[in-house]
Amino acid sequence: MNKVFKVGFGGGCHWCTEAVFMALNGVEKVEQGFIAPKENPTDFSEAVIVHYNAAVISLKDLVAIHLDTHKSTENHSMRNKYRSGIYFFKQADELVLKGIMTDVQQDFKTPLITAIIPFGAFKSSEDRFQNYYFSDTEKPFCRTHISPKIKLLKEKYAKHVSAKVQ
Repeated sequence: MNKVFKVGFGGGCHWCTEAVFMALNGVEKVEQGFIAPKENPTDFSEAVIVHYNAAVISLKDLVAIHLDTHKSTENHSMRNKYRSGIYFFKQADELVLKGIMTDVQQDFKTPLITAIIPFGAFKSSEDRFQNYYFSDTEKPFCRTHISPKIKLLKEKYAKHVSAKVQ
């Protein structure tokens, strides 16, 4: 029996982030909403919690995909709402994630700004926003902002993309 692990990702719109991870083999569940860090559990920003099967997709692949599908090297005026972060649930995962970030940094020309953050709290999005992309991929926001990320997944991470988005 394979154990399912979880990790949080934030960086851009949670509709986009949810769709990216829902499109991957080995991702068993994506919780879309808002995550706050442990040190400030009322400072929420848009994010998802990804439940994944490590026998199917590695944490390193999930991190690389996350960094490639949002502006992980760029600070901008919306960073409070869209904190670029990877949230860990177990203290042991902090060092693992820091090692992954060091490895993945080599694939980027500029420094990554994505922080490794201890998970503090989660608030789910409203039901009407859950499964936003896959409920209607033709919505203007989906075509403009999410479909290009799904296209990138198909091109760069094809071996991880679920048949449902092929």
